[in-house]
Amino acid sequence: MVKAFDNLEIWWVTGAQLLYGGETVKIVDGHSKEMVEGLNNSGIIPIKVVYKGTANSSKEVEAVMQAANNDAKCAGIITWMHTFSPAKMWIKGLQQLQKPLLHFHTQYNAEIPWDTMDMDFMNLNQSAHGDIEFGHICSRMRVPRKVVVGYWKSEEAQKKIAVWARAAAGVADAHNVRCLMFGMNMNNVAVTDGDRVEFEQRLGYHVDYYPVSSLMEYFKKVTDAEADALVEEYKKLYTIKIDESGEKVYWEKVKNAAKAEIALRRVLKDENATAFTTNFDDLGGADIDDPNFLGFDQIPGLASQRLMAEGYGFGAEGDWKTACLYRTLWVMNQGLAKGCSFLEDYTLNFAADCTSSLQSHMLEVCPLIASDKPKLEVHFLGIGIRKQQTARLVFTSKTGFGIKATIVDLGNRFRLITSEVECIEPKPMPKLPVASALWVPQPSFEVGAGAWILAGGTHHSAFSYDLTAEYWEDFAEMTGIEYVNIDKNTTISGFKTQLQNNEMYYMLKNALK
Repeated sequence: MVKAFDNLEIWWVTGAQLLYGGETVKIVDGHSKEMVEGLNNSGIIPIKVVYKGTANSSKEVEAVMQAANNDAKCAGIITWMHTFSPAKMWIKGLQQLQKPLLHFHTQYNAEIPWDTMDMDFMNLNQSAHGDIEFGHICSRMRVPRKVVVGYWKSEEAQKKIAVWARAAAGVADAHNVRCLMFGMNMNNVAVTDGDRVEFEQRLGYHVDYYPVSSLMEYFKKVTDAEADALVEEYKKLYTIKIDESGEKVYWEKVKNAAKAEIALRRVLKDENATAFTTNFDDLGGADIDDPNFLGFDQIPGLASQRLMAEGYGFGAEGDWKTACLYRTLWVMNQGLAKGCSFLEDYTLNFAADCTSSLQSHMLEVCPLIASDKPKLEVHFLGIGIRKQQTARLVFTSKTGFGIKATIVDLGNRFRLITSEVECIEPKPMPKLPVASALWVPQPSFEVGAGAWILAGGTHHSAFSYDLTAEYWEDFAEMTGIEYVNIDKNTTISGFKTQLQNNEMYYMLKNALK
């Protein structure tokens, strides 16, 4: 199996002790190696699991935790207690651990060997005892972790580990994300704003303003030959559809869109950035009719669509939180099949048979969620500083269930909100040539949309068909932020109670700091 995260590792540490003698530790070591090899050969865990030996004393635990903190490849640690491992020896190491932790409550043997079991066997195979001891000290120390219970060869248990591993990869990547804001967030919009310093402290994302004038210096250096070559790539990937713009304007706008993509890609690479935002009121240059005009002649929507598909985080109108979150979603989504995108709640459909919400944007929806081969079209866009014919990919999304996610700044904390939705087949929209998705929030439009609003959700979201609430719950626990999910079991009264309880919890938590 080709691993989706070749630059990362998950470390496996087995808890034991020397009470039972060195020969017992050798058996523990052999069992652990076999179990790690089994996980790696399962084809389910997307990150290589590396066995780091047994921990038999406080010094050994502390040493492996320190090593994990200092190793950039280590995305997280799996612990398992083969024998009884006195948990006081884990205190100093757990105090220092800065990587995500998964506690695997499992056992080497699947069943008790009833006819042959003796005291030696029982003393050796004491996961029932050791894991509970380890769990107690983690709870006593308030150590955030995921607990997976199940036999190590079980596909169900392996899938839960895989979810955690993907979330750990997202956290590891978040600490290396640099998001460039080409222009700032839209004036007077509250939900896309927030505390960027606190955002970096809590989640690791670094967000910088980047002058559009500096981006234009890259833009003016893009050659016609480079743009023409990229246009040829477009022709191979997309269905060419020339409508009211006419052939001359169509190819002119597509070529200029290609130049914008090349410029954006080069800036992101040179600045070591993996996420960005744009603002349709800040595209460089003042007057497009000025003979010395230097700026984008259209919103760089096509570039944003294509860069998202490659894993660059994106947020429209300066939405840096969604740009960063989309990058994390894309990382966690690697190797999964159905795709992900930035989306915006656009307009509602109060239909008698099925109320739904149309998700779209002016242009920037990722083609990874397209149901068919996207069409490359050019149409007039009458919004923003450039009211011009504008290139974009047009498609409708796949149908099926998925989950949308957003992060909001509540002043005293960040809240990660997710909502499970069902994408359904839309009716034709011949006069709205944009990429779109039509979905119904669970458990119903009225409850799902109402709960999203009560939680303070945004009009932008990072959407995936492949991820589930479990991924986001793990991510939130690893980063120490609040998490709420809206699903088929949500009720408005129950959700209000959850939000009220969370408010009390975080007020008390902040007061005790």
